[in-house]
Amino acid sequence: MSLYQDNHALSQLTLGKPTPYRDHYDPTLLQAVPRSMNREPLGLFPDNLPFHGADIWTMYELSWLNARGVPQVAIGHVSLDAASENLIESKSFKLYLNSFNQTRFADWETVQKTLQQDLSACANGNIEVVLHPLHDFSQQPIGEFAGKCIDNQDIDIDDYQFNRDYLNNAATGPVVEETLVSHLLKSNCLITNQPDWGSVMIRYQGSKIDQEKLLRYLVSFRHHNEFHEQCVERIFNDLMTLCAPEKLTVYARYTRRGGLDINPWRSNEAFIPTTGRLARQ
Repeated sequence: MSLYQDNHALSQLTLGKPTPYRDHYDPTLLQAVPRSMNREPLGLFPDNLPFHGADIWTMYELSWLNARGVPQVAIGHVSLDAASENLIESKSFKLYLNSFNQTRFADWETVQKTLQQDLSACANGNIEVVLHPLHDFSQQPIGEFAGKCIDNQDIDIDDYQFNRDYLNNAATGPVVEETLVSHLLKSNCLITNQPDWGSVMIRYQGSKIDQEKLLRYLVSFRHHNEFHEQCVERIFNDLMTLCAPEKLTVYARYTRRGGLDINPWRSNEAFIPTTGRLARQ
């Protein structure tokens, strides 16, 4: 359970409540969650963030009508700056996109600009929106995170409650530069307790991190309740605090729900994330 699950900002959300679907454009459906809610307990504030990054969303179920009433479909990428005041709550994002379904727009550029304007206003931050015709994706291969997978270790695990202490004394080896990958990240929605499944890539330069301790730490998220973005920031913060690498990037790609997947990354180095789908996306 998170320490802020009863935060007032969460009680205002439609998430976890019966909600009517609207099929005509309505930007008021978007709902924001202050990033400060999970950052302040970690000692993170806008003027001292130890990372930069973004939340990359893939919109698989985006449709509207053109000026003549003919339905249009696209796949979209949204990149929301991690320095924005708010993150965007995913159910409200889905409801907002559904409101495009029976709305006429003059052209694709108008749709793109509308999305960018509304999402930026909700998040109070910088955002980029790119719309792709389906043929751009038809030849896109399933990708994979580059790095060493740490999942197939010969160990027993019987603790699934979040515990950052697994990282205590985890970085005592020689200085290395390596990338570690796990597909065993599973946490739960902060409101509904629905499972969130993801793969995570951890790239760092610093004292070598014990892979067994790192895997036990990641598995301990299994009963943990936080949003995707918050989990990634917690992982980044715990690794920086307890393992003290000189350079660190944490990038997670989650499976989709409601036609959206969320792929947050945080880094203190130069990093350009790939946006290709992983096997479960």
